[in-house]
Amino acid sequence: MNDQPRRRPAKPHRRPKKDPVRFLAFEALRAVDERDAYANLVLPPLLKKARAKGDFDGRDAALATELVYGTLRRQGTYDAIVAACIDRPLREVDPPVLDVLNMGVHQLLGTRIPTHAAVSASVELARVVLGEGRAKFVNAVLRKVTAHDLDGWVEKVAPPYDEDAEDHLAVVHSHPRWIVSALWDALGGGRAGIEDLLEADNERPEVTLVARPGRSTTEELVKALGEDNSLPGRWSPYAVRMAEGGEPGALEAVRESRAGVQDEGSQLVAAALAAVPVEGRDSRWLDGCAGPGGKAALLAALAAERGATLLAAENQPHRARLVERALAGNPGPYQVITADGTRPPWLPGTFDRILMDVPCSGLGALRRRPESRWRRRAEDLEAFAPLQRGLLREALKAVRVGGVVGYATCSPHLAETRVVVEDVLKGRGGEPVEAEWIDARPLLPGVPALGEGPDVQLWPHLHGTDAMYLALLRRTG
Repeated sequence: MNDQPRRRPAKPHRRPKKDPVRFLAFEALRAVDERDAYANLVLPPLLKKARAKGDFDGRDAALATELVYGTLRRQGTYDAIVAACIDRPLREVDPPVLDVLNMGVHQLLGTRIPTHAAVSASVELARVVLGEGRAKFVNAVLRKVTAHDLDGWVEKVAPPYDEDAEDHLAVVHSHPRWIVSALWDALGGGRAGIEDLLEADNERPEVTLVARPGRSTTEELVKALGEDNSLPGRWSPYAVRMAEGGEPGALEAVRESRAGVQDEGSQLVAAALAAVPVEGRDSRWLDGCAGPGGKAALLAALAAERGATLLAAENQPHRARLVERALAGNPGPYQVITADGTRPPWLPGTFDRILMDVPCSGLGALRRRPESRWRRRAEDLEAFAPLQRGLLREALKAVRVGGVVGYATCSPHLAETRVVVEDVLKGRGGEPVEAEWIDARPLLPGVPALGEGPDVQLWPHLHGTDAMYLALLRRTG
């Protein structure tokens, strides 16, 4: 008689099942982390490839998009939650593991996906991309996360507002602390305003189209989209908002560059510059930092209506090619060149209107590029400062006496906006320039909450736009 215990038969090896939606979302997140790519550039070709293979339908694409952007927007909050569920410093968790975890946390706390489905799908993804051992770790962490909803976790991991207001807001609204501080300084006011702004940064922005004057109309765009999938612009007479998403590139007007995708804030900046009254000649316009070409295309269309010529200059050759593409087919005279606005090839006093939409931190577009909030550092602004001042100073030299310069940034940070303009006008770091402020507010008709002027700061929570800044200056001598 054999007294040996009977062995249980080994479980058959099960190959993990690849979920194409979550696998694609993971691929996009890894590209963002490993290659410093931007999700809005990485995701579309991945979705296009998946559709071509027959793996995806519209609902799959929508879920993949939500997983990527939701995870990136709430990364700071989710990092804090994961850190509370593990027994090691967060920095010791390998980035691919953290991507799977954060995407799982987003499904549990930020979507309506059932708890069991969110955990099991995340663990299965971990088996595919990380291996069985790490999948067990993912499973253990996510099961701890299920103990609370998002509000419950935030109450546990965020410091009390009364003890550290900025750190509280940073964790609750998933922004680095230094960005919370900078935005609060620029916005002013109390708690309600900054919370509204930070929350707006975490909302999915609408897709807004621009009908370029003389080339397309808002009526044409509404007809192409259908009334059920279109809304009028809030402020820009050239804007149409896409109500239910969709693919802008499918529109004939967009394919032909007669229309384009452009936030209303950018449309307002170009339109305001074009609306400033100037005496005498008004035939030579310059976009001195033209890439990727959205504002240049609108300016070119507005210039063509008046018989003016636009010169679009861009320092980076690949961005200059994007400008050429955006301007293709413009009926009016224009020229695109590769040139450095701090060492310009044009003579002083050449132009009547100049737009300088300078390189900046991009803190005004965190809705569209949520990953940039985790890449930027406060010290990055120091690198932009000399370039921004140099571009504005040269623009004021390049415009004729009586002509107008528009200084614009997609950032509300005071160090990139009003401080730059004041430094240049007062000659800090260079020769003083004889110029005066123009009140920009009347040139944005119907737009509320524009502050005390003379410059203008737009806000996502107040205007539904990117946080664009505009200062208008007239050369006086």
